[in-house]
Amino acid sequence: MALFTPNEDGPLRYARNYQVRIAGAETNTLIGLSKLGKKAGWITRLGKDEFGAMILSSVRGEGVDVSQVKLDDAAPTGLFFKERKSAAKVNVFYYRTLSAASFLKKCDIDEQYIEKAGLLYITGITPALSESASDAVFYAVELAKKHNKCVVFDPNFRKKLWDGERARQTMFELIKRSDIVLPGLSEGRFLFGTADEKKIAEAIRGLGAETAIIKLGSKGAYYAGGNESGYAEGYQIQAAADPVGAGDGFAAGVLSGLIDQIPLSEAVKRGCAVGAMVAAVNGDIEGLPDRESLFAFMEQSDEEDVSR
Repeated sequence: MALFTPNEDGPLRYARNYQVRIAGAETNTLIGLSKLGKKAGWITRLGKDEFGAMILSSVRGEGVDVSQVKLDDAAPTGLFFKERKSAAKVNVFYYRTLSAASFLKKCDIDEQYIEKAGLLYITGITPALSESASDAVFYAVELAKKHNKCVVFDPNFRKKLWDGERARQTMFELIKRSDIVLPGLSEGRFLFGTADEKKIAEAIRGLGAETAIIKLGSKGAYYAGGNESGYAEGYQIQAAADPVGAGDGFAAGVLSGLIDQIPLSEAVKRGCAVGAMVAAVNGDIEGLPDRESLFAFMEQSDEEDVSR
């Protein structure tokens, strides 16, 4: 989507000047993976308009494969606005009803593309857009399972996009079909009625997912998979400039670790580091690191921990 961010903090009604960027949970994560040296591809629909052209050019320029992006002559590219009342208080307003992405459908999913992929990453945002988009997500998951691909699901619940009960039931079905699930505490509370990370992980695994990784914000994350479970501490930054997008960065870090086949604990630790780096910078993708800067940040943070 195209993201409009006011130049000044405060209620959106008083904003007059904006910066326009690209943003969106899936694109944030895919760009994060690309910056970390991994191949990533995007399946979606964009409007055949100036915002769509901007997004397509930008995502392609970040190294993400956009061969599976369909351009829609009849529907516009989705927009959203970010309202910053303070660093800790950020509101988001979506304008994506009847957007091009909401017309995503099963025939937009190429089985050969799924077959060639190492894993499939999905979020709860796409199925929220429309029934056809939801069907497309479930079809992609079906194809991934058919070809023995790992399915990673980030619930990314957006209450402004869909009805709570429909969201809950859809997410339960996606969890049942996923190998790895990456919720935050608020999503765990929404889905299972608890903010206890261990109980959330247990509930997720009880539905059939092999691994659950629970994001704990600045405190880090809790993970449980196979016979391994534990906590990864969060990385400290001087001040959080913009928390929006940190979870997508976390997902990119975790996924890159899984692709590198490092232990789950190390993959989660990497995710925490990327999330912290994203939160320290304004914008959803501006703080996403390359491998060199990520490892330097992690090494410096580890050295500071030892010195204390």
